Amino acid sequence: MSDTSNASAGTPAIEVRDLYKSFGAQPALKGVSLVVPEGTTTVLMGVSGSGKSVLMKHIMALLKPDRGVVLVEGQDVAKMDEKTLDEMRRKQGILFQANALFDSLNVYDNVAFPLRERTKMSEAEIKETVEKTLAKVGLSHAATRFPGELSGGMQKRVGFARATILQPKILLYDDPTAGLDPLTTAAVNEIIFTGKQQLGATSLVITPDVASAFGMADQIVIMHEGQIVESGPPDKVKESQHPQVKAFLKNWLQRRAKSQAAKG
Repeated sequence: MSDTSNASAGTPAIEVRDLYKSFGAQPALKGVSLVVPEGTTTVLMGVSGSGKSVLMKHIMALLKPDRGVVLVEGQDVAKMDEKTLDEMRRKQGILFQANALFDSLNVYDNVAFPLRERTKMSEAEIKETVEKTLAKVGLSHAATRFPGELSGGMQKRVGFARATILQPKILLYDDPTAGLDPLTTAAVNEIIFTGKQQLGATSLVITPDVASAFGMADQIVIMHEGQIVESGPPDKVKESQHPQVKAFLKNWLQRRAKSQAAKG
């Protein structure tokens, strides 16, 4: 099993040490160790059920480990009280498969929501911040529109704007391109790149899209049956001789070839 502890130099924004988690008799994580250096993008990959989302939920402190430690900015999340957890979550921007937008609120109010809930900003300050944030993601023209009136790509951008408006240090993306067409997928990948460039944020991304992963990642982590089987820079992972990694990449290439043949 490959360990990412020395994958790249830098201060760890996230560190996972020998993490185990089971649900009943079913093991989900079996001794996972991972380091995500500050300011880098790490992509988690693997077939469905390999443990990616379970690992992500531990980093969000939505699950507690059976054994092992999860450190966010050096703090053990399992030992945090509610106040410290809330402070940690303020530093995290989260973008899920579903954008989790409020259908009854327009774009402006969706993006303003975290500022109203978590800060003491005046409405004038909120207006200035929201307008700047919407401009950054190219949505100034859509402020008064509702989520149901937007394309999938625009909804993703609203979700990103809301997730980043508090300028988080850590961005977590759980399969943000699920079910999207290639053009929208490209737009979401650009959003992830923008988060790194504009915020200097540390990003942890779950995606099944190998092409996107190799284009955006500083570090790629391949999971299989609750373990990390390969990790490192994209070029290293591409050349991996691990049978599960080779099978995963081969399967993706075959699916892509079929998809392209169907379009042709």
